[in-house]
Amino acid sequence: MGTDHPSTPAAAGWREWVALPGTGIDHVKAKLDTGARTSALHAFGLEELERDGEAWVRFSVHPWQRSDADAVVVERPVHDRRVVRSSTGHEQERIVVLLEIALLGRTIETEVTLTRRDEMGFRMLIGREALRRGFLVDSSASYRGGRPPRAVRLRNRGRGGA
Repeated sequence: MGTDHPSTPAAAGWREWVALPGTGIDHVKAKLDTGARTSALHAFGLEELERDGEAWVRFSVHPWQRSDADAVVVERPVHDRRVVRSSTGHEQERIVVLLEIALLGRTIETEVTLTRRDEMGFRMLIGREALRRGFLVDSSASYRGGRPPRAVRLRNRGRGGA
């Protein structure tokens, strides 16, 4: 997690399709939120493990909005634990992992908190710490990085495909 700022920031919309390389998640719709410091991912079934004396976490992700289809199991070292205050003022301790995020043809590694986002419209939120590494957010635009194939979009809406 360095300061690898590209010379020209990429202009992203307020919502984008992103991939999480190395997790098996090729498409997840994310909200780019300049009001949030850290990125967050909808995760459930968190199971803490120990590997070679290090703390790890196994968790599942539902990549599609409003759907529990195609759950993906991910394992990562625990990077940190921190108390996060939600937009409603509720404080919650969350596990933090490092994940790669592919957005607009660029891949960055960033801190991501794991939390239940069942009620939220987006399974992932990308916060300022990730965005300041070479992205500008155009709040009047969406999907500047393009959209996945129609079958993936239909799957995201719970209508088969992919």
